[in-house]
Amino acid sequence: MAVSRTGDWARARQLLEVGASRLEGALQTALRQEAHALRNEVVQGLTQQAPGGEPLRPPSPLTLAARQLAGFNGSKALLVSGALRNSISIVVEGDEAFIGVSRAAKSPDGESLVDVAQLQEYGGPPVVIPMTPKMRRYLFALMRKAGQAPTGGNGRGVVVTQTPARPFLRPAFARFRQGASRRFLARVAKELGLGGPG
Repeated sequence: MAVSRTGDWARARQLLEVGASRLEGALQTALRQEAHALRNEVVQGLTQQAPGGEPLRPPSPLTLAARQLAGFNGSKALLVSGALRNSISIVVEGDEAFIGVSRAAKSPDGESLVDVAQLQEYGGPPVVIPMTPKMRRYLFALMRKAGQAPTGGNGRGVVVTQTPARPFLRPAFARFRQGASRRFLARVAKELGLGGPG
């Protein structure tokens, strides 16, 4: 049985090549849109103090007292200056997107924000700090400001502190993952003119 071609095959080839290019563009656009939507989910979670719908652990009374002594009256977790929230960025390379805190991100005072993000996301180990008399006076001032009675301590001349985990990326990612395939395909379809979200 012989196969015979009919129609304009050169035009068909051209349409298929343009179609592949349009599909690649639609995929890139959908990827960027999803990345921006995930970034917005993380930022809103920090702002509303419930990333992915999970409430952040509030700052301790001593942390709030230290903030007040430093001239900052805010009471939200992870939002003293907004630098951490504002450092959430997007990098798209090929068919992959990174949403998080860049290793190059710095706070206004030069602190590495990726280190701050990691400490807040996973918490930190106990840290033993030898107390000087000046530090002891400051700690007692914080305790009084926080409404806690200063105590004499245990006589060892140290204080042990630990940063609790306050995950803000993982809960947002988990929530955003729900329906991601459907959203992505709908965005591609819209870019190709086949319908999709309005």
